[in-house]
Amino acid sequence: MYWSTTWDRSNLLAAISPTTPINFVTPGKIGSADIVVDDSTVYQTMAGFGATLSKHPKILPCVYKADSSVIADGSASLLSGLKSADATAYYTLLNYLFDPTDGANAGGLSYLRVPLGASDFSANIYSMDDMSGDTSFADFNIDAAPSYLFSTIVDILTCLDEDLSYDERGLIGDFVCHPMSETMFTLCLTTLIEMRYKNEPENSNPSYPSTLVPAAIEAQIGIALRSLMNANGYSSVHLFGFEHNWNDSTGYPVQLIQQAKGAFDSISFHCYGGTVDEQGDFQTLYPDIDIYQTECTGMLGTDWWSDIKWSTNTLMIGAPNYFAKTAAMWNLALDGSGGPELPGASSCIGGCRGVVTVNDNGSYTFVAVLISFNWLVDVYLARISVNQEFYAMAQASKAVLPKDAGGPWGQRIDVSIGGGSDWALVVGAYKTERLSPTDWNRYSLVVLNWQAYISQSRTSI
Repeated sequence: MYWSTTWDRSNLLAAISPTTPINFVTPGKIGSADIVVDDSTVYQTMAGFGATLSKHPKILPCVYKADSSVIADGSASLLSGLKSADATAYYTLLNYLFDPTDGANAGGLSYLRVPLGASDFSANIYSMDDMSGDTSFADFNIDAAPSYLFSTIVDILTCLDEDLSYDERGLIGDFVCHPMSETMFTLCLTTLIEMRYKNEPENSNPSYPSTLVPAAIEAQIGIALRSLMNANGYSSVHLFGFEHNWNDSTGYPVQLIQQAKGAFDSISFHCYGGTVDEQGDFQTLYPDIDIYQTECTGMLGTDWWSDIKWSTNTLMIGAPNYFAKTAAMWNLALDGSGGPELPGASSCIGGCRGVVTVNDNGSYTFVAVLISFNWLVDVYLARISVNQEFYAMAQASKAVLPKDAGGPWGQRIDVSIGGGSDWALVVGAYKTERLSPTDWNRYSLVVLNWQAYISQSRTSI
């Protein structure tokens, strides 16, 4: 089966059955661009694609396995408002975003970051223990987070049925590191798969929660945290380090791994500086450390198709091709003006775009497009706008979701492109094994066609 999204929006994650079965055994006729797949060369097992469920500001992420978004306070606030205004529309939206069923008419997003504490998309600044000097964390209170954050997560879990992982970030200011702060995190670990101590440790912005943490300090905290996690039954929880931009891939994260004595299982990257190939520079130095791409954002007022091409090339195909197990966007949901944002925050000049647009009154708009004499006419059919990043993530997600319920995720395999038009295609290739050894493996291609106005944009087979 093909899943197609095209430049003219005549196909939007459209399922298309091929007229003849794809033959992965006998080489096909060589065309102007020839895709050659080698399933004997296997790379990383994917964990998925998704976004962040923001509270109101940018907070620490909680992560599900698979395609990734972040659900911070702001995203959760908007989705909660939608639920109150129109519960049917709310659950329809969640199903369309997250349903992982093989072949379903849905995105199958499955990697969800949930910040713990305030961010640049929160209503106000808070943490879960605001008492200075409380090194025993007697005043730790997870209920400092808005209740709608947790209720929204529970609703999404009904679609995903995946484990969570948590991230932590500091508050406003320069370098701050309270004594014994690493003990805090064992108090909120429940059923987790991943955890991050600090988001963007090289970023300090006085307009929203952020904190400078040198690599040596993060390493010390990582060592202590890893020890506490192991001692309290959380040895299987992966501990992530760095969580910052590509352009320092051989700087901070290398220092962190060198000094942390095996505390960190993974290094995660953001897209706001450098290029995606710099993930490969880190992987060359530490091939046994997992790599994740966990944050990027679209901006308001940009071109729909250009955005899809960039995010597909750079994140949804590019990040895995440079060894990332995930590709993820920032806010899962924002309103049409790029909010709700922390008052005074300067992190998103011009306005960030969510994976979906939901208005702050709980309404949302779905945009369909009619083609007539090469003019695009927007027809507002309902109240939701599933934005361009969704289609890029969903196309990629279709290629790696388990074929069988509870089965293995897709593994990236080797692929090359030849022919005179090899420049026109960007390809990711995956093999998904089956629960039963007698069932055929699934082989998938995610293909971006750079010839913007010709044929299909990306195809998952």
